[in-house]
Amino acid sequence: MTPASATEATPVVSVRDLRVRFATREGTVHAVNGVSFDLVPGEVLGILGESGSGKSVTLRALMGLLSGSRARVEGEIRVAGLDVGRLTEAETAALRGRTIAMIFQEPMLTLDPIYTIGEQIEETIIRHEGLSWRAARARALELLEMVQIPDGPRRLKAYPHEMSGGMRQRAMMAIALSCRPAVLLADEPTTALDVTVQIQILLLLRKLQREFGMAVIFVTHDVGVSDEIADRLAVMYAGRFVETGPMDAVIRAPRHPYTQGLLTSSVHGSFRDHRLEAIPGMPPALSELSPGCAFAPRCRHVEDRCVAADPPEYRVAPDHAARCVRASDGSLPVFGTATATLSPAEGERAG
Repeated sequence: MTPASATEATPVVSVRDLRVRFATREGTVHAVNGVSFDLVPGEVLGILGESGSGKSVTLRALMGLLSGSRARVEGEIRVAGLDVGRLTEAETAALRGRTIAMIFQEPMLTLDPIYTIGEQIEETIIRHEGLSWRAARARALELLEMVQIPDGPRRLKAYPHEMSGGMRQRAMMAIALSCRPAVLLADEPTTALDVTVQIQILLLLRKLQREFGMAVIFVTHDVGVSDEIADRLAVMYAGRFVETGPMDAVIRAPRHPYTQGLLTSSVHGSFRDHRLEAIPGMPPALSELSPGCAFAPRCRHVEDRCVAADPPEYRVAPDHAARCVRASDGSLPVFGTATATLSPAEGERAG
């Protein structure tokens, strides 16, 4: 999808000021803190960030999987025009699988160990499309072929533990795609796989996304993976999108120090020959967020104004935004020269 057509298209997912809080013994965990975005048909949005940044919780909120838990969900989530927060349990169940589907992070924990792969694919088809068992079995065979699982009739009778990690992930894809949903959520679907299988899964997912014209949200902590799959990127930290924009713009001209840190601490693209630089410190406890920018304690460019107030979202280009006061006035060092431009005071903070 071209940028022009993406701008004109009606969003299939629209999220406004999404907030998710969990009540725990240690206090209230602010897992998602004011996330807003639109996703149009045929677009792939990558959500990039470290573990604990709120990526998976965001996807579960979109699927309506947090109702009945200790979570408090606020804001508006619309999928195919439907307000997810106002749907009944039956309406939400009907939405899942047919309109919006999800590939979970660990297929061995998600697939039911007491049912065969075929039974789990067929159940989804029968539930949402009302097909007979025979027709559902035929569709399941087609799906296994589509996700490149060989020897379909035998694999349909196999249990999850009888398949490799890559095959189980493909089976999860077959279940998610069984009713050709308009929106596919992929929660780090390649994390537990070796590099060769990761590439195969990514290429297959991109191919099927284009064939079906699906909108996809792809969650990952791997910069290289997001670069391979996404059209647009949202960098998430402490429950917020700290930078959003077209994939190429964010990767080549990042305007938030956290995005820069992710890029310089990973091996990808033009940084394959560069020395890796770790981001100092640890992500904040989401039950103890302090005023100001959440990344300030780890940022090598922090100033007094960063901790005085929470930075708003600044537009650095019509389709590129960042939550950083130094991005707003152009004082953030140019990407790739950040280390060379550190002042002595900034160097002490980074160390």
